[in-house]
Amino acid sequence: MSNVQEPSFRESVDLMFNRAVALMDLPPGLEEKIRVCNATYTVRFGVRLRGKIHTFTGYRSVHSEHMEPVKGGIRYSLGVNQNEVEALAALMTYKCALVEAPFGGSKGGLCIDPREYEEHELELITRRFAYELAKRDLIHPSQNVPAPDMGTGEREMAWIADQYARMNTTDINSKACVTGKPINAGGIQGRVEATGRGVQYALQEFFRHPQDVAKANLSGSLNGKRVIVQGLGNVGYHAAKFLSEEDGALIVGIIERDGALVSPKGLNVESVSRWIRDHGGVTGYPDATYVEDGASVLEAECDIMIPAALEGVINLSNADRVQAPLIIEAANGPVTAGADEILRDKGCVIIPDMYANAGGVTVSYFEWVKNLSHIRFGRMGRRQEEARHLLIVEELERLSKDKELGWTLSPDFKDKYLKGAGELELVRSGLEDTMRTAYQSMAEVWRSRDDVKDLRTAAYLVSIGRVASSYRAKGL
Repeated sequence: MSNVQEPSFRESVDLMFNRAVALMDLPPGLEEKIRVCNATYTVRFGVRLRGKIHTFTGYRSVHSEHMEPVKGGIRYSLGVNQNEVEALAALMTYKCALVEAPFGGSKGGLCIDPREYEEHELELITRRFAYELAKRDLIHPSQNVPAPDMGTGEREMAWIADQYARMNTTDINSKACVTGKPINAGGIQGRVEATGRGVQYALQEFFRHPQDVAKANLSGSLNGKRVIVQGLGNVGYHAAKFLSEEDGALIVGIIERDGALVSPKGLNVESVSRWIRDHGGVTGYPDATYVEDGASVLEAECDIMIPAALEGVINLSNADRVQAPLIIEAANGPVTAGADEILRDKGCVIIPDMYANAGGVTVSYFEWVKNLSHIRFGRMGRRQEEARHLLIVEELERLSKDKELGWTLSPDFKDKYLKGAGELELVRSGLEDTMRTAYQSMAEVWRSRDDVKDLRTAAYLVSIGRVASSYRAKGL
């Protein structure tokens, strides 16, 4: 099928937005106010590298300021362009509203292939980009807070935070200007794995509702479900690792740039990831069948498909051959609007990106709060919690010595019960609560309204409704 009628990523987001607002009763003009991107700043700056000046183009787009600061990642990729950045900023608005993170939506990008530069060169480029944005308040703890995205990570966030601090030497909250930082630079435990962990919690919550699972023609729990993961980057790796190690899912396919690996008995995610790190791809991995045309594995038989890399991988050209009854969008926009329609008609259930990959922004929110409060979570209460628990354990131990009662404590009860929650436990608890609550608000609309046929429309209805309420409260 030709890709002529395939909508762009930006058009896909607009189409899905329009499909949702058609089912809402918004006052005239408010729909347009929510849909449009408020502002996009394009910056072109020069950096002296290798004896000459190189000019780079970057963007920072602010979609909605119904809440501030606005929040959204910065990606480094040659594919970065204004349309993509604006579409991603819009998704961030809806994503934050859906998971009740108190932010507006924003996104940034730099048109660059980070693999072409040495580390010290990337630092020069990143610091200059951060300088250009920060001096216009497009990086600021109370106005605009970036995070990592495709092609960036902890290292780049640390450089950005340091650059902002150098420019704002008296700002006590300077660390809160960006999230996704390393632990020793003001980061938070559990942030690196957050998006993948969020995908796991999203699937766990989906499988807690048998009536929803039945809509995907599945049954039972995650245990033994066959999963194909497309893209073993940060998100795909953590989602696959947690699902296989903790939930008993079988990772039967992993799709990467240079092909795919398939194994009906399940792949060892850790070992595949090590192989990719050492060899630059999946080619030659010993314990699986290698498929040169990786994209064809998107059409293989499985229970759950996790596209975790680029947008538009499931499109009009392959949607009718995709067999997965359940797709969870770990990446942003991996299913185009055209493909979405084909899959819905086939009865495929799609857990949408704006919910599925919201783990990252949720834990970013916790990191931002930690930076503003200047204390790590759990520091004040953990030992007091342990001391209270110890009182109960000691009393139980005293009672268990009573021969007449005839009972004893389970061997590991004492250790488990005595352990107070530290930062990582609290972050995971907060993330799980967020993913469960957001799923329920979205699924409630899906189940209760006949005119809402899928979770994506339900997610848009919930999030647009919340954005509209924020604008009304502002007097708009």
